[in-house]
Formats: sequence, structure tokens, C-alpha cells
Amino acid sequence: MTDTILLVDDEQSVISSLKRVLMEGSYEIYTANSGAEGLDILKSNRIKLVVSDEKMPGMTGTEFLTTVKNLFPGTIRIMLTGHANIQAAMNAVNNGEIYRFFAKPWDDLEIKLSIKSAIDRFNLEEENRRLLKTVKRQAGELKELEMKHPGITSLERDEAGNVILEDFTDSDKDISEIVNEILSQSNVKE
Repeated sequence: MTDTILLVDDEQSVISSLKRVLMEGSYEIYTANSGAEGLDILKSNRIKLVVSDEKMPGMTGTEFLTTVKNLFPGTIRIMLTGHANIQAAMNAVNNGEIYRFFAKPWDDLEIKLSIKSAIDRFNLEEENRRLLKTVKRQAGELKELEMKHPGITSLERDEAGNVILEDFTDSDKDISEIVNEILSQSNVKE
């Protein structure tokens, strides 16, 4: 999936500055001039990171990021403000569960590194979710296999940890007959 970022600010100059900072990255950048416009973009695009201004007409950044958290919980959120105060920062952190908080004017290198770190975090969390889903699916398959063929998922080991295989030398069957029998029981074709 492409690394997607949504920049939300009612000042076009701020959006232009952020786009210039992010120019070197291989990001797909969406922009919005209000929280409502940002929500419309989020509804129709899979966005990994939102960077939002705090003071905007109609909907504050805190309100917007809180809505983003509730509707798109996997999306990472960063707050920008030109009116830094303790209360705005606390509200953004507590209600919007933001990843980072930046005061305008920001340090270009710091915001660039934070955005990269946020995207890396999103990608890592997404990969973890994918792997967990795979493990759960495989555990279900093993459980189903064990139900159909009790003992098939069990292994006997010797003191050194080596797997002990059943001794087939006393059997009237040769190894190819045993393999064919196992394959036919599991509906696997050679």
C-alpha cells in the first residue's frame, strides 16, 4: 500500500509548506481546507497519517482528530497549531490520541522525521495485524486437522529433541504404500 498522508489546514500556505517538506518522500499526499473536507477524503481513501491544524473554522483540529480516532482508529494523527497552549495540547492528546504535537513554525527536519516514524509505525502495526490474522487462520486449520486426524499434530521426541518416527520395519507394507495411504487419506496428490 502506498504511504498516504492527509494534510488539513485552512491556510493554503501551511499546506504548501508541508508539501514542500515532504517532497523528498514517496508519499501520496491529500489536502483538505477543513475538518469536514478531511473526513470526506478519509471516507473514500485509505489514509495512513493525518496532519491537522488545531484552529480551523467550523471544526477544531481536536474535534476533527477525535472523530478520525473514532471512525479510522488505525490512522496515525499529528496536530499542528500556531496557538500553542497547554489546554489545546492536553485536549488533543487526551481526546484525539495524537502521535505528535507541533507548534507553528515547526522544524522541517523534526516534522519530516516524525512523519516518517509515524508511517513506519502504521506499516508495522498493519503487518502485525496481518501476521496475527495468518496465525489465527493457521491455528484454526491445525485444530480442524487434529479433529479429523487425532494425534496428527503431535510429535514424539527423544532426549536430544529429535523427532521419533514410527518404526515401519515390522510392517508388511513398504514405505511407498504407507506414503500412498497417507496421501489418499489427506486428499493430497503427488
